[in-house]
Amino acid sequence: MKKEEVLAHAILEHVGGKDNIRQLAHCMTRVRLALKDPTKADLTALKQIDGVMGVIDDETLQIVVGPGTVNRVADHLSRETGLAIGEESVDANLTPDERAAIERQKVKDKQKSPFKRFLRRLGNIFIPLIPGLVASGIINGGANFAKNAGVDPTETWMQILLLLGSTVFAYLAILVGWNTAKEFGGTPVLGAIAGGILFNPVLADIIIYGEPLVVGRGGLFGVIFAAWLMTYIEKHVRRFMPTAVDIIFTPLLTVLVVGFTALYAIMPVAGVLSDGIMQGLNAVLEVGGPVAGAVLAGFFLPLVMVGLHHGLTPIHLELLNTVGNTALLPILAMAGAGQVGAALAIFVKTRNQRLRNIIKGAIPVGFLGIGEPLLYGVTLPLGRPFLTACMGAAVGGAFQATMKTAALGIGVSGLSLTPLIDNGMYLTYIAGLVISYTAGFIFTYFFGFKEEMADGI
Repeated sequence: MKKEEVLAHAILEHVGGKDNIRQLAHCMTRVRLALKDPTKADLTALKQIDGVMGVIDDETLQIVVGPGTVNRVADHLSRETGLAIGEESVDANLTPDERAAIERQKVKDKQKSPFKRFLRRLGNIFIPLIPGLVASGIINGGANFAKNAGVDPTETWMQILLLLGSTVFAYLAILVGWNTAKEFGGTPVLGAIAGGILFNPVLADIIIYGEPLVVGRGGLFGVIFAAWLMTYIEKHVRRFMPTAVDIIFTPLLTVLVVGFTALYAIMPVAGVLSDGIMQGLNAVLEVGGPVAGAVLAGFFLPLVMVGLHHGLTPIHLELLNTVGNTALLPILAMAGAGQVGAALAIFVKTRNQRLRNIIKGAIPVGFLGIGEPLLYGVTLPLGRPFLTACMGAAVGGAFQATMKTAALGIGVSGLSLTPLIDNGMYLTYIAGLVISYTAGFIFTYFFGFKEEMADGI
């Protein structure tokens, strides 16, 4: 039996068995399970499974197993449960106790802060898109790196690379609209239509309020709201629509109502909101400079810790859409670099072989910008090194903000982000990484780690 299969079986054993899984999904490092009865999950036992780097009990149960491994574990879980990735089991099969458990979980989720629920929703919309965004971003970065090096952009192979790298961004509004409708329980294609409406080139020929409409005005914030409104209107229209004509008139009325509303109300309002966020963020970085960079980088790891960091994805994408680059991403990338430095310091100091093995396995992907294995396997369980990693990140973030480093796309961070850095500032970005590595190492080596901390690992 392969390692990933053993891991999948162990996870099933401690979440209440395959029949207790209501929905199965995963991101780059985490298996995400919605359970019929969350009380059946043994979180302590899950954390002790060999190969599990961390467990986050949130709206879904998030089990951190690392990049690459997560895909294979999710596939094994899919075969065992009979659920496709992202598929939800039929509620008709639930027992009364399971239904009661789900309702209790819903009440618990509603008690969380509105801001946290908002970020969670945004994360659920963008997490499925991350593999495509990463792949396209790296292709775009490589092609632009080649252009900067003097390669003729009219070469056929370069044109193909630029095509492959830009396709997901060309249709991103449709993908976001689809996922938004799916997240809120609506018909995904109607959400996709909402995204398509706001980015349709025909908008430039339509005059409303005395001015031609601007394609993409309001950006992805407008798409998310329009797709949510599609779901809301669809559900309410369906309540009074006769079953015999539901398939015809419910989507028809929904598209008409939301289509006009999107053009006359959503685009102007979302445009003001988008402009305000972008101008505010730029002002913070301009006025705050290194202090703002230090704060943003230093507090990013806590967001990653609770899985809310994906909620920032639309801000990166909107910066790319309005400014042409994102200065926020290189700053936040320093969080992972500070953690790498902290882990290296622990590796040098500790004699605990298990801890050293964990670090050896997690450091390579840490350098490439995937920090969860180090976060949940090393710094967070030890406690103080998590804080010194954040301090190291803050130093690198201050440097990147001072140098005004920006990225042309989004994807993973770390060294993998280098090809995406704008204006050829590759060495500047790498210098920031080295600064964070060094600061994280120094803070952790002298202040963050003592050997007795490793006893519980």
